[in-house]
Amino acid sequence: MKALIQRVSSASVDVDNQRVGEINNGILVLLGVEKGDNREAADKLLKKIVGYRIFSDSDGKMNLNVQQTNGGLLIVSQFTLVAETKKGLRPGFSLGASPELGEELYEYFVAEAKKLNPIVATGQFGADMQVSLVNDGPVTFWLES
Repeated sequence: MKALIQRVSSASVDVDNQRVGEINNGILVLLGVEKGDNREAADKLLKKIVGYRIFSDSDGKMNLNVQQTNGGLLIVSQFTLVAETKKGLRPGFSLGASPELGEELYEYFVAEAKKLNPIVATGQFGADMQVSLVNDGPVTFWLES
């Protein structure tokens, strides 16, 4: 399981010109599920994201996590994160989970996130989404479980 996380001052996701999720300050989580991923991998990655210290403390150092800043999580499924890109000019997706496994683990990840953080918004699994964000910093990290 892979996640590209971005510290944001705001982020939103629209489907068919309708806003389906948005947060103010917090973390935009772009989540990719691979073959062989399971709930244990989801739990491990989620705990890392929620605990990751990417917010500034009073001294301007990255010492605070999203919970300590009362920030939100906007979780968006993105299968392209698991693409094979080392060879050629076209991405390959053979490492990606099946749509059924991807949706199951995405929904599980979101449900568990709601247990850990009071503010959780989502995209829509499998939809063509338009994601908007104001990356604060910019601060962006690539995490894997």
